[in-house]
Amino acid sequence: MSETIENLRVVIADDERPARSFLAAMLRDCEGVEILGEAENGAQAIQLIEREKPDLALLDLQMPEVDGLGVVRLLKKTRMPLVAFVTAYDEYAVRAFELNAVDYLLKPVDRVRLLATLQRARERLELTDWRTRESERAQAAAIEYDSASGATAQRLTRIPIRQNEEILLLPVREIASIVAEGELLHITTTNNQTHLLAYRLKDLEGRLDPETFVRLSRSALVNLETLHRVSPLPGGTYVATLTNGQQLNVSRLQSRILREQLLKL
Repeated sequence: MSETIENLRVVIADDERPARSFLAAMLRDCEGVEILGEAENGAQAIQLIEREKPDLALLDLQMPEVDGLGVVRLLKKTRMPLVAFVTAYDEYAVRAFELNAVDYLLKPVDRVRLLATLQRARERLELTDWRTRESERAQAAAIEYDSASGATAQRLTRIPIRQNEEILLLPVREIASIVAEGELLHITTTNNQTHLLAYRLKDLEGRLDPETFVRLSRSALVNLETLHRVSPLPGGTYVATLTNGQQLNVSRLQSRILREQLLKL
């Protein structure tokens, strides 16, 4: 059974005020659209979406610290709206979204394309299980795009981590190690605080500075600034001791790399 959508309830997230204002002005000229609020960064977008429960979120792909994909990844599934990405990327860069997000809009946003996006959103909202479908679709889009564009993604200076109702923005410089266990990453800081993050280690590694973070094994990354001591083990491997006292085993392959690149004058 479907229901007719009267007013489409929308939120906008973009770190550039002129872009937000331009999009908001266009939406106000569209019949049957209600703007619930605007966010200037990803963390604000998450709070706005979970508070207002919009039908559609127009998310800029490139926002500092928590980008459009980060918003999708950190939202509670029960609060997931329909999502359309707004981006300055060309068509090839956003191809991963075409089968997953409601739509993508290239900047500067074209009115005809915006109207088509709004109509597409209304059609999806008429499905009785739209929220469940959209949650699965949007999460899949985030994973697919990470795999396709990791090489060109911006380096992270902070990592957004969900903590109940809040988003912690953890500075990368405070991270000592990142260890994968199944689908979760265990992040340990220089003062031994621990955090959990649902993310793939390979994808996160691609967003970190390779001059700072290095592999110790298939499941562990370490911040070289926190590497205090490397002790040999039988068989030609090592155990690494960090400045926070944490100890991590180094795989045979990475031990050889450490010897060649770090343990020689």
